[in-house]
Amino acid sequence: MHCWLACAWLLVGVIAPSAAADPLTTGTPLWFEANRPSLQAQQAVQILLAVANDGLDPHHYQATDLGQAVVQASAGPALDPGQQARLDAALTQAMQHYLNDLSRGRVNPSQIKANFSLPNQPATDLTTWLSTAVREQRLHAAVAQLANQAPMAAPLRQALAAYRTLIPHPAWQSPLAPLPGRKLEAGQTYAGLPLLAQRLQALGDLATGTPTPERLEGELLEALKRFQERHGLSPDGVLGAKTWQQLNITPEQRTEQIALSLERLRWTPLRQAARMVVVNVPEFVLRAYEVQDGRIHVKLSMKVIVGKALDTRTPLFDEEMRFIEFSPYWNVPPSIAREETVPHLRADPGYLARQGMEFVTANGQVITTMAPEHLAAVLSGAWRIRQRPGPQNALGDIKFVFPNNSNIYLHHTPSPGLFERDRRDFSHGCIRVQDPVALAKFVLQDDPGWPEERIRTAMASGKSSTLRLAQPLTVLIAYSTVVVKGGRVFFYPDLYGHDRLLARALRQHAATLPPQALPNGRIP
Repeated sequence: MHCWLACAWLLVGVIAPSAAADPLTTGTPLWFEANRPSLQAQQAVQILLAVANDGLDPHHYQATDLGQAVVQASAGPALDPGQQARLDAALTQAMQHYLNDLSRGRVNPSQIKANFSLPNQPATDLTTWLSTAVREQRLHAAVAQLANQAPMAAPLRQALAAYRTLIPHPAWQSPLAPLPGRKLEAGQTYAGLPLLAQRLQALGDLATGTPTPERLEGELLEALKRFQERHGLSPDGVLGAKTWQQLNITPEQRTEQIALSLERLRWTPLRQAARMVVVNVPEFVLRAYEVQDGRIHVKLSMKVIVGKALDTRTPLFDEEMRFIEFSPYWNVPPSIAREETVPHLRADPGYLARQGMEFVTANGQVITTMAPEHLAAVLSGAWRIRQRPGPQNALGDIKFVFPNNSNIYLHHTPSPGLFERDRRDFSHGCIRVQDPVALAKFVLQDDPGWPEERIRTAMASGKSSTLRLAQPLTVLIAYSTVVVKGGRVFFYPDLYGHDRLLARALRQHAATLPPQALPNGRIP
């Protein structure tokens, strides 16, 4: 039978236990009553054994061995005070380790390119929190509340449980038959239709008991479209390479993807403000919401275009929106000027006038004529290029400014047709919004001086003006490849590879955890 030390390494540098709650300091066991493990101790073990429901690993919290130790202490000879203290401390510290991971996550988000402004200290003193929950005999309820404190946590945990049940399902015990050609279209025959139907039924896209047709048609075709919609694909009913790839991702792989999304929720600051604008990069969606009575109410949702995955990725961070610019100038970033605009102007000098562009000197003088020396001044950094307000302006007719080191902002676009694409990573890093008027109305909803008509007039004026917001608004650029909407689970490609980074960071974190049991294998 394994035994347990008071493993102080679990909390070093994370949460320092207070003396009032430390049983080794006070001599008062937290988990024992009348020299036997209490009901709360048994509940703690049950909680640790079930941490997989949160996307965590029970072995990291010594769940099995602690459970055995509690059973032995309950049914076997009563432990002496020293043994009680050691088991009591081990259970306390395992629970604190779990609660810290559950509430704050296991890795620093900056390790995986997420520059969120997290508090230096936990919002909750988990040592005191745990002691209070145990002594008030409400441990289960308190832990459940902590587990679901992040928006979307509860539906993601449900999705995790549902996909776990599919791991042994016969639909994934044999491979899907190769396609007869590059793609399978409506009306075509395919040897893999029975297995395809079985998978779609197991996933809930096709009603159970639906007869399998001889061709890709009818309800099976519509189910395939629903599957495509849930996986960030064009719902065209064509079984091509991308749809094939998504169909062959196993339920076990999906559980890992959901667990990564749960981990991200733990340190993505979604509740730091009463009103917030959140962009989920892999989903290509912006949501504006308010927190009322502890619940999130989505007031607005729209498509967005984000930075190209190959070379101009949109960074992840949170900042305060402080300004709106109507009919804005576009100051061409030096990198874009150097790599794109200047070469274009060299090849086609008339591009400057057609695009409404101009040079701005170091002292602010505006020059609208083309000359090689002007381009040289831009390349040297002495001058810059900007685009005047108007129909050609790359920012469209409005810009939402939240000052940040990456010079990222939200803006409209003169090319709205790109919003019809399913994959929308086309920008140089900034975020283009589909419905800027609706976003401006949300941002300015508490300012009676800015009704919709005035917003539209300012956008169409062609004269640049800046409005300072009376109340700054938090903007969060987030990253989740799994989203639950209307009870349906949607999966999106790992656009920037951040899930892979997180998975690697978690493996490295697990490798740093110390051994779990004492070498002698006995309770001291």
